[in-house]
Amino acid sequence: MALPLLRSKAPLRISLAGGGTDVSPYPEERGGAVLNCTINKYAYATLVPKDNGGSTTVHSLDFDLSVDYRKSSDLIYTGELDLVKAALRTLEKDSATSGRLGGLEIFLHSDAPVGSGLGGSSTLAVALVGVLQRYLNMPWTPYEVAELAYRIEREEQGKMGGRQDQYAAAFGGFNFMEFGPRGSIVTPLKIPQETLNELQYRLLLCYTGTGHYSDDILKNQQDNYREKRKDTVEALHATKQLALDMKNSLLKGHIDEMGHLLHDGWELKKRFTSGISNPVIDGLYERAREAGALGGKLTGAGGGGYLLLFADFSRRKKIAEVIEKAGGHVVDFNFEMNGVQTWQVRS
Repeated sequence: MALPLLRSKAPLRISLAGGGTDVSPYPEERGGAVLNCTINKYAYATLVPKDNGGSTTVHSLDFDLSVDYRKSSDLIYTGELDLVKAALRTLEKDSATSGRLGGLEIFLHSDAPVGSGLGGSSTLAVALVGVLQRYLNMPWTPYEVAELAYRIEREEQGKMGGRQDQYAAAFGGFNFMEFGPRGSIVTPLKIPQETLNELQYRLLLCYTGTGHYSDDILKNQQDNYREKRKDTVEALHATKQLALDMKNSLLKGHIDEMGHLLHDGWELKKRFTSGISNPVIDGLYERAREAGALGGKLTGAGGGGYLLLFADFSRRKKIAEVIEKAGGHVVDFNFEMNGVQTWQVRS
């Protein structure tokens, strides 16, 4: 009898407003708020049980890398496939899943390049949790999937970052997220189709040509906040309010206002810490603004990755041409309304 092949996919996200207020310790002390949406770019995980048990083999299709883990002492962090090691270690510590994994073969793949700013590593964590949930037949809710992915990446692996990426990938769609000392609340937004169509037409997703590595940027932001540096603290407070304002604009269908708020959010974000922008990004953004962009921002912590632009409807084509000529690359995308999905492949 052929062994079942299980697969999952989790959607990448665009952070529209509030990013940074989900990074500890700000949400625990002041409460964070984020508005984001997921798009039709994904992280994938495939799981095949081994009939002879024993080792776990992990294949990264993006990096053409394969690693075998034969015993728990092999799960040491070396910089290669540490996310999977962290997941296996976390599940072995949990009384509900300890000793149940057995031998596995796992394949990982993502549509996002490293350092994209689209939440790629956290989305991959959610895809991995999703396929393991299917394999173990665990009754985890989207909240529990997101929190487990957070524990794996932030606590076990020790990777810097906030919470919005895991929650976006687990829930999917447009969500207003609140993070505080008592937990997280996700409010799915019911956006009229006409508004979605217009928003889809007005947004441009542009790869800047450079990746970003967010750990240093986020560490500096945390340090600035802990030191109560006025500019950082005030910018975080204003960013949280801006997420609420943009949510209201979106629900009311005030599309142009969203574009202007994106610009305000980008100006606030650059006050969190140094290194969020650079001359290449600033140059692309200024060219886009001159061509008719109402606003825009980097989709991640900063330093590179994807630039999200909000176009004046009559200047959309011109903005795209200017970005391409300046060395950026406009990427087609659509909104994705589903969170992590799993299925069994039948031969």
